[in-house]
Amino acid sequence: MFDKILIANRGEIALRVLRACKELGIKTVAVHSQVDRDLKHVRLADESVCIGPNPSPESYLNIPRIISAMEITDSVAVHPGYGFLAENADFAEQVQKSGFTFIGPDPDVIRLMGDKVCAIEAMKKAGVPTVPGSDGPLPDDADVCMKHGRDIGYPIIIKAASGGGGRGMRVVHTESHLMNSIRVTKAEALAGFGDDTVYMEKYLQNPRHVEIQILSDGQGSAVHFGDRDCSLQRRHQKVLEEAPAPGIEQSVREEVYKSCVDACIDIGYRGAGTFEFLYEDGHFYFIEMNTRIQVEHPVTEMICNFDLIKEQIRVCAGMKLSVTQDDIEIKGHSFECRINAEDPKTFMPCPGKVNTFHAPGGLGVRVDSHLYNGYSVPPNYDSMIAKIITYGETREVALQRMRNALDELVIDGIRTNIALQKDLVRDAGFAKGGVNIHYLEKKLGM
Repeated sequence: MFDKILIANRGEIALRVLRACKELGIKTVAVHSQVDRDLKHVRLADESVCIGPNPSPESYLNIPRIISAMEITDSVAVHPGYGFLAENADFAEQVQKSGFTFIGPDPDVIRLMGDKVCAIEAMKKAGVPTVPGSDGPLPDDADVCMKHGRDIGYPIIIKAASGGGGRGMRVVHTESHLMNSIRVTKAEALAGFGDDTVYMEKYLQNPRHVEIQILSDGQGSAVHFGDRDCSLQRRHQKVLEEAPAPGIEQSVREEVYKSCVDACIDIGYRGAGTFEFLYEDGHFYFIEMNTRIQVEHPVTEMICNFDLIKEQIRVCAGMKLSVTQDDIEIKGHSFECRINAEDPKTFMPCPGKVNTFHAPGGLGVRVDSHLYNGYSVPPNYDSMIAKIITYGETREVALQRMRNALDELVIDGIRTNIALQKDLVRDAGFAKGGVNIHYLEKKLGM
């Protein structure tokens, strides 16, 4: 096992990783920007290093400074959390070349899954169901592009191969708009990601967003931990998640679970990862793989009673998986509400000082947050400040516990989206289960 891990992140995920390390008896190093010196995990870590000013490019995205911090603290591995450098293959490669361990997949695997075109090709080869599409990058030849569009059938969607987070994509409803949409998407992709490669897929009208959690040791073994429904989204950003996804036949689940496990073994995957799918009319369609732990991993931990991050650390230390598929029991139901420091109407970030923070409690309630009374939320980073997670033997019990938990939650001094989350967990359509990815935006009148 690793002796000392540097945590290259901030906020609730950094605190979550620190707690896992402490349970494993691993010493921790917290790196932080100047404004983050009072973060909770910085106070709790065995050591801390300031790696630069507040802007992310000068601190949390500054690879040389993070590696230097590893060197001066004698760290042996780095945990990237999610966001920032978590899926940056160059970072993983430089960590390895410097003699340290990156807690995640090999750089080549990150690159493979980071390029959506290559990822889809790899998944097809492994037997994972994919969306009908161009089967590769779109050429400059208009005739070829239009033939792809006719073969797939409109509406279609143009996507940047290096895109993500809802950026670098454009829906096309008619052939007359196709070539202009391709040109605009290529220009946006080049400006945003430094790569103008785009591809084409069938645009599903009313799908759900369902994802599958896996862990693989890179030594020929992989397991899944069931699925999550993340369909409540606003501008492609998840707002509320649950596990398992309601209303999906078990035989359909099992088939796609097996394909994901087989794919991990096929590509030599190591660590925690998530296969993201669109689900419509009883069919799964692969869209991308996240090569890291995800924000919504707690709902999976709750229904499986398993610590994903501890196991992620173990397998990246070279150990084999500690469990087989038969050891994993999926039981009950769980919800997660993301609490953001943002205006409830405009959704603009609202940093400031937290005068009062009161976390909810009770049976089946978990709170992942770095907040405390007097903490000042900085304006420099993502606005998520807490995750409220509930568990119940049934979906109805877990949902009622979430309603109660949100009613107990107090964050005073800044504006938050708590009111929106209270509304969502009392929404009749959501209570029935199985809403699609457009449901929230229609509810908000967007």
